[in-house]
Amino acid sequence: MAAAAHVSKVRSLYKRILVLHRFLPIDLRALGDQYVKDEFRRHKSASPEEVKGFMTEWQLYKDTLQTQVLESAGDQLRSVKFGANLSEGKLSDFQEEQIGQLYELMLESTKPNRQFDIQEDGK
Repeated sequence: MAAAAHVSKVRSLYKRILVLHRFLPIDLRALGDQYVKDEFRRHKSASPEEVKGFMTEWQLYKDTLQTQVLESAGDQLRSVKFGANLSEGKLSDFQEEQIGQLYELMLESTKPNRQFDIQEDGK
């Protein structure tokens, strides 16, 4: 029973994040969707300790993104910035592989040329 509740919680968080990504610029949405899918897939067989940290961090991400989306809805005239800075303390908790992933994500998200050839719905 506890396993079913956990799966439901994970699935709900996963779906909510993907819904929030719909409000991102299309190239960031594609990048974010792929990253979320890969990370959730990668952690399917994680240890309970890893799962706890994983869920905590993704919940914080969801909460931050939800706040930014709601703020941007009322402020459509200015340029909206999504994301948050990582503290040095948070970065020091990362493993080498995570630092590498973060660096690759930063490079991909700041490229001047869009990697994805995606068109808005209805265009």
